[in-house]
Amino acid sequence: MQSRPQDRPLVLSAGKSNSLTNGREDQVHSDVDSTEEGAYFNWEEYLEETGATAAPHSAFKHVEISLQSSFQPGMKLEVANKSSPDTYWVATIITTCGQLLLLRFSGYGDDRKADFWCDVMTAELHPVGWCAQNNKTLQPPEAIKEKYTDWTDFLIQDLTGSRTTPANLLEGPLRGKNTVDLIVGGSMMEVRDLTDPSLYWAVRVIQNIGGRLCLRYVGLHDDDAHDIWLFYLDVRLRPLGWAQENCLELRPPGELHGQKSANEWHDALEAAWSEARRNPLPLEVFKDHADLTKHSFSAGMKLEMVSPWEPLHICPVSVTQVYNEHYFQVTVDDLSPEPKPLSLVCHAESLGILPVQWCLKNGIGLQRPRGCLSQDFDWADYLKQSGTEAAPDACFPGVRLSRGFAKDMWLEAVNPIKPAEVCVAQITQVRGRLLWLKLEGLPMPVSECIVDVQSMDIFPVGWCEANAYHLTPPLKPACMYPSTSFALTLAPPQPAETVPLNLCQPVAMDTGSANGRYCCSRIYVNHRCFSGPYLNKGRIAELPQAVGPGKCTLVLKEVLSMLINAAYKPGRVLRELQEVEDQQWDCHEETLKAKYKGKTYRSSIRIVRLAEQIPDFCRKVCAKLQCCPNLFSPVQVTDKCPENCSIQTKTKYTYYYGKKRKLSKPCGAEESLEATPTRRRKKRKAIFVQKKRRSSTVDLTPAGSPQNSDEDDDEDYLMMQSGSEEGTGSEPRDDRTDTSSVETGSTRPRRAVTLRRATHTGIVTDGLEVPDNRRRSTRSLSYNQGNKYHPPKREEMQEEGRLVLERNPLEWSVQDVVTFITSTDCAALASIFQEQDIDGQALLLLTLPTVQECMELKLGPAIKLCHQIERVKVAFYAQYAN
Repeated sequence: MQSRPQDRPLVLSAGKSNSLTNGREDQVHSDVDSTEEGAYFNWEEYLEETGATAAPHSAFKHVEISLQSSFQPGMKLEVANKSSPDTYWVATIITTCGQLLLLRFSGYGDDRKADFWCDVMTAELHPVGWCAQNNKTLQPPEAIKEKYTDWTDFLIQDLTGSRTTPANLLEGPLRGKNTVDLIVGGSMMEVRDLTDPSLYWAVRVIQNIGGRLCLRYVGLHDDDAHDIWLFYLDVRLRPLGWAQENCLELRPPGELHGQKSANEWHDALEAAWSEARRNPLPLEVFKDHADLTKHSFSAGMKLEMVSPWEPLHICPVSVTQVYNEHYFQVTVDDLSPEPKPLSLVCHAESLGILPVQWCLKNGIGLQRPRGCLSQDFDWADYLKQSGTEAAPDACFPGVRLSRGFAKDMWLEAVNPIKPAEVCVAQITQVRGRLLWLKLEGLPMPVSECIVDVQSMDIFPVGWCEANAYHLTPPLKPACMYPSTSFALTLAPPQPAETVPLNLCQPVAMDTGSANGRYCCSRIYVNHRCFSGPYLNKGRIAELPQAVGPGKCTLVLKEVLSMLINAAYKPGRVLRELQEVEDQQWDCHEETLKAKYKGKTYRSSIRIVRLAEQIPDFCRKVCAKLQCCPNLFSPVQVTDKCPENCSIQTKTKYTYYYGKKRKLSKPCGAEESLEATPTRRRKKRKAIFVQKKRRSSTVDLTPAGSPQNSDEDDDEDYLMMQSGSEEGTGSEPRDDRTDTSSVETGSTRPRRAVTLRRATHTGIVTDGLEVPDNRRRSTRSLSYNQGNKYHPPKREEMQEEGRLVLERNPLEWSVQDVVTFITSTDCAALASIFQEQDIDGQALLLLTLPTVQECMELKLGPAIKLCHQIERVKVAFYAQYAN
């Protein structure tokens, strides 16, 4: 396996040598090390806090091509039948994700219900015609066997004019690999010389970073000073042997020719040929290379061009030589007595070449030729004095191309002075097909450059992270977060060792490409399964049914983020997730965040990278969150959960049921702009909370007092936990659990403290005083200091009569719930249950906080409604819980 690179250089301008640094390479990084060591730059947080916009991913065509699978939607192949492995049937590729294929058997038409995913590396897939060659049986699946009477005629019509999957993609060294993954360290290519299109020399691939290749000239063993960085789609790259086949010359670059003798260069080339024969690079790598079009330039024509040597200037250049119909040479105009010619080979699609007066029309300053005496450069006078002509506009196709880039968008770009660096970059100006970039983290003036919209040295936001590549952040960014662990105190975050990412690293594997074992199909969120004490059932119901397919770490990160956002207390779930680990897992650390009460909490969570470890990971996460093991899982629960979580007592999953653990607050909290003001926090001291101790005494300690404030959040959570268990069908509990008040956070609604069952808490509404401005802020019954709390007698609670249920409420439909509510004194609220699709299971999960928030009811009607819900719960416990 290829080791993870620590420093992966890139280059910014196509067709530019990395040796042209003008001696300023040291200047570029003079201040880069001033950033905090070990800091982790988070694009998502940076864009959120600065209000910036990322450049659209669709604008980076070269990156999109590199992510494409060799398999294309619509291709046909033969697949083994699941029900009868000895028979096969023709299937169509619907979509791809790495080496995962979504297939549909021929005969289903547009019906998607039988679509299935398979792994190219493990599934039995064959090209069309394989069964006929190997005397195997072609037989349609049982589900559609009676759909057509003549399946032979159907197959002939279905396969006529269709594309079949190439055999080499289903077997041999190319099996399951994307094009980019075929290029591994040690692969051999040929690269065209910068100054002569007829000269090529062999290069060896040192690194492949998402299609970005570090290349070293053959003959230079450990000398990285002359390494070049090119994207694999660059037209300068050709397969080894291409120059010889096209009668071109193989010769090392001019600046390197004198370092070795002719015999040494010849021996190095022979050794490269021998190595290439042992490990040939598949020609499939070059299938996406664009064909060069013919140009219309002639010698002597003038034009403008972004200088490859000073990428912040546009200068006048002349066509000094036309090699053939594809290539010509341009030279920067120099009128000084001792000119220093700077020449470059170009073609019709070369980046940065522009027609005469392009700068004038776009309001951009044109750099005067060196040695020009006139202060005001004028193209008309210049052409007249030199006796030359301007290149016609027809020579410049796509000069107005912009690809959706706009000012103030952000992306990642290569430092043109030091191609070993990729920086955070902001677009400061867009003119036609040129972008003006400000590279963050570099000192002025080298932090600015001009690139073409088609440059293969600019990348979308997140490209470096996806390829485990170091990204140079801003010198003092808004979002430089140390990669810290969750401690159990609200202390300032302490820097910790940063764990480098290793996602999507191109590696050489026996079992397939880097996209193979690291991709998963789908992870389902089974909404009807028991959600446990941490997760809000209502929010779980709002989540999508499935996430994926995609990279394992990306899919799991999305799922875990959704679970955190669906929690009563996101910070608590984040803390629990940090404890999920297994020494046998191949893990990758991801930074997840939770927002609660105006504070943001972050933690590094270990996520599995391999598809075969996902089921075990999902089960352990569910166990940690004390929910049904199938709540989120690679297996979809369509009807009845295999765990029977809807009818079993929930103590099966909640192993802290009825227990009170002392917990402190997580570290890493950061006050946001929406955090509750200090003045309001002090106001909480005026509110007293009734707490029912084991001795049945009344505690009138202020909620904001020192002895209570340290445990405020966690006691709130423990009450939420017990309430969730009671509301989901667990066994009745004693009345020795504490309650506490919860203040609503300013950034998101809270559903923290459950309604205490009437038979245990004794809710009394007489004499209850709740100020209008505090009603929406209380989540349990709060009283002024002068009020007395009198628990009701059990006889008073049974005046309305015990409810007898004819059917288990877990089986109630939405209409059954509406019918029940209509039969009570809360009939006016029945329409809310209909609108929000509350069935029997959801009804048993309703608590006072959720009723107040989800239904937007005032405290009085909410208590009245919860009393009716409690009647159903009591009847459920008595009739069906056991």
